Amino acid sequence: MGAARGLSGEDYCSAVAEEPVSELLMSEQARVEDAGPQRAQAEDAPPTLYEWAGGSEAFRAMINAFYDRVESDDLLSPLFPGGVSEEHRANVATWWIEVFGGPADYTAELGGYERMLAHHRGLQITAEQRFRFATLMSRAADDATLPDDPEFRAALVGYLEWGTRLAVSNSQTDAEVAEHAPVPRWGWGVAPPYIPD
Repeated sequence: MGAARGLSGEDYCSAVAEEPVSELLMSEQARVEDAGPQRAQAEDAPPTLYEWAGGSEAFRAMINAFYDRVESDDLLSPLFPGGVSEEHRANVATWWIEVFGGPADYTAELGGYERMLAHHRGLQITAEQRFRFATLMSRAADDATLPDDPEFRAALVGYLEWGTRLAVSNSQTDAEVAEHAPVPRWGWGVAPPYIPD
């Protein structure tokens, strides 16, 4: 049973001729049933923000454009004396990729939330620096030609607002922080993309 599975063209026709039709139908029905609701859910689910943006390369381009802007910004460049290293850019891109639904490499290889928290503790980020960070990242998304549809940009700005406000709070010397947490996985929120049938 199932000899025709995975074959195409003439090989499929030959296998069908050798296998009773009832067995083929039962085999195909079992395959579809095994996929069950997961198959339907996967087909109906909107793409992740990571997928919608264009994957890893899109996020790397945005992070590089962002840090290029930071290095020449009078308010944010003091946070990076000597400039922003390639390693730092790569690590931050890996964070953003994971947050927006890509591979969980920041968690698996770079220390997860706890490491990101450690990088911000004691920086005493100001409200003005937070706003500049969010503004420059939004401009970097334009520089990197990330999607500019309202749904994607609403999700991006939502994460920027949430993440930068958390960073300000966690960076204060008297901050009471959550020492352990998962890396957030950001989604579409209330406005997933409209995909016509």
